[in-house]
Amino acid sequence: MKQASVIRHVPFEDLGNLGPILEQRGFQIAYLEAGLDELFGLTKSPPDLLVILGGPIGVYQEVEYPFLRDELQVLEQRLAADMPTLGICLGSQLMTRALGARVYPGTGKEIGWAPLSLTDAGIRSCLSPLGSEDIHVLHWHGDTFDLPPQAIGLASTEYYKNQGFTWGRNCLALQFHPEVTADGLERWFIGHACEIALTPNVSVPKLREDTARYAHILQEVAQGVWTSWLQAIS
Repeated sequence: MKQASVIRHVPFEDLGNLGPILEQRGFQIAYLEAGLDELFGLTKSPPDLLVILGGPIGVYQEVEYPFLRDELQVLEQRLAADMPTLGICLGSQLMTRALGARVYPGTGKEIGWAPLSLTDAGIRSCLSPLGSEDIHVLHWHGDTFDLPPQAIGLASTEYYKNQGFTWGRNCLALQFHPEVTADGLERWFIGHACEIALTPNVSVPKLREDTARYAHILQEVAQGVWTSWLQAIS
């Protein structure tokens, strides 16, 4: 059975709709909790797939959160070997930093549901099902990044130019959240209560309303995204 190791930074930001698809494709999933679990086994015995999920901290906060250095070391080795790797939100920023590009605070929080604009490369990629204006994805970040050398940009939004990229043949970084489910987001609304309260024009009722409108559509479309990517790297 193939192994998928998943680094999780907060318990409620999990694989979401990606989990069942990995299981259907024969992956055994093992979560590693950032800050608690030892990560260097990922270099001694690399899994078939590594997924690094989101979280409410910045890549540049290594002093406050030393485990970020461990994640970066794992990624530097893995990306150099072009081993199948997926980063979502904080995970994409860690991939960016490991590839030598800059990650930094953006001009404001981007929290809520909005469509993507795909580049030409994005239209030809696994993200193509997300290119319609009718498809909204969840955004939840305040940091942004420069595109790493040799990376291929895939998507943008009105507020942030770099929303995803591929690197090599097997590595995908996504700033946005295609993995979320409606039920799962109820835990986000609790866990991110302070951030929601401090962000202008963002509220739980509005997030819940938009989640009811868009999440089920995204979940259906995301199946095609994940399946296409997993087929390409297998």
